[in-house]
Amino acid sequence: MAVILVPRRGASRPSRSVDRRGRLAIPGPPRCERLHPVTVPFPDFPPLRTERLTLRPLRLEDAPALHRLVNDWEVAKTLARVPFPYPRELAETWIESTWAQIAAGQAWHLAIIGEENGAEHLIGCVGLSRSRDGRAAELGYWVGRRFWGHGVASEAVTRLCAWARAELGIATIRASALKDNQRSQAVLRRLGLAPAGEGVQTFLSRGGPMPVLLFEGRPAGEATAPPAAPSPPAPSAAPAAPLAMPSAAPSGAKPVLLVAAVALVDADGRVLLARRPEGKPLAGLWEFPGGKVQPGETPEQALIRELKEELDIDVTEACLGPFTFASHGYEAFHLLMPLYLCRRWSGVVRPVEGQALAWVRPQKLGGYAMPPADKPLVAMLRDFL
Repeated sequence: MAVILVPRRGASRPSRSVDRRGRLAIPGPPRCERLHPVTVPFPDFPPLRTERLTLRPLRLEDAPALHRLVNDWEVAKTLARVPFPYPRELAETWIESTWAQIAAGQAWHLAIIGEENGAEHLIGCVGLSRSRDGRAAELGYWVGRRFWGHGVASEAVTRLCAWARAELGIATIRASALKDNQRSQAVLRRLGLAPAGEGVQTFLSRGGPMPVLLFEGRPAGEATAPPAAPSPPAPSAAPAAPLAMPSAAPSGAKPVLLVAAVALVDADGRVLLARRPEGKPLAGLWEFPGGKVQPGETPEQALIRELKEELDIDVTEACLGPFTFASHGYEAFHLLMPLYLCRRWSGVVRPVEGQALAWVRPQKLGGYAMPPADKPLVAMLRDFL
C-alpha cells in the first residue's frame, strides 16, 4: 500500500460532510452511556480497500488516535454531533456502539486507515447510516487535519458508497455540508450527489444552529476500464479531466467528442498527469488534465476554465501552445483531443476535488496506465521534451 501520510502545512480544511438531520454522529456516539461490560463482539466485517486506504471497523486501540485527531477545533467545528473539547472517554464509548450498529445492519462507521513504513495509522472516519426502509443512507466523514490535501475523503466515501450500493442495495445517499465548506460540497458533487436544498442543524461544538446545504442522489456507478499496467507509487491527490458523453450524431455515425487537454511542464521538465477517479469511465487510469469543450467555447477557453476549476491555476491563451492531437474511436463516440503545452501559469497546482496527481519525468510517462487516446501522445512528448 502506498504511503500517503505526509502532513502538509497550511493546507485547506478537510472535505467532509455532516449528517442531514443531525443524527449521523462521526465520531459522536448515538448514545452517551458507556457499555459496561462490552457485550457486543468485534464485528465480522471484511475490510474495504482502495489503492491507498483500508476501511475497517474501529478498534478500542484506535481510541487514543481518534481522540487526538477529532479533538481539534478545525475538525470538530464541522461535525454536528461532536462536542468540543471532545472527552477522551467518549472515543471508546462511540467505538463500542459502532460494533452493535454494524451487527444490527443499521450503520457502518469505519476507520480510515493509511499505511506508512508497514504500520497502520488512523486518518479519520467514514460512515453510512441506513434508513428504515433500507433503500437510503446518510453519509458522514471526517479526516484529521494532518492529512488534509491528499484526497482521502473522496477516496474513502467513494469506496464505501460503492460497497453499499453493491452489497446493501442502497439507492440513495444523503449528506449535508456547512454552507462555507466548499471542499466538502465538491467531494459530494464528485460522488454524484446533487444539491437538495438548505437546512439548519445544531452543532454541539458551536453551541447552536448552523446553516447547511443538503445533498442527495445516487452515487456515480463504478465503470469498467481496460486492464491497467501496475501503478507507480501513488502521488499526492489532484483532479482528473472528465470524459463526458458527446451529443447525438446522424444515424449510423459515431458522434465526435471534442476534449481539450494540456501537458503542464514545470521548471524541472516534469509533466503533470491526473488519475481518473472511481466511478468514472476508465477509472484509475492516468491522463493529461483538461476536459470537454462546451458549446461556444474554443479549446483554449475550455482549458482555461478547466484548469481553474480543477487545479486552481490561472492560464492565459498566450501560454497555451498547440502541440499535437489524438483521434481515437471508442465504442460509443469518436474522441478528438488537441493537446497543448503550457510552461507558465499563475498559482500553485493543487487538488481542488481530491483526485490524484503526479509530476512525471518524460522518460517515465510510459510507466503510467493511460486511456488508449492518451498513449500515442507519450512518445511525442518524450521526444520533444
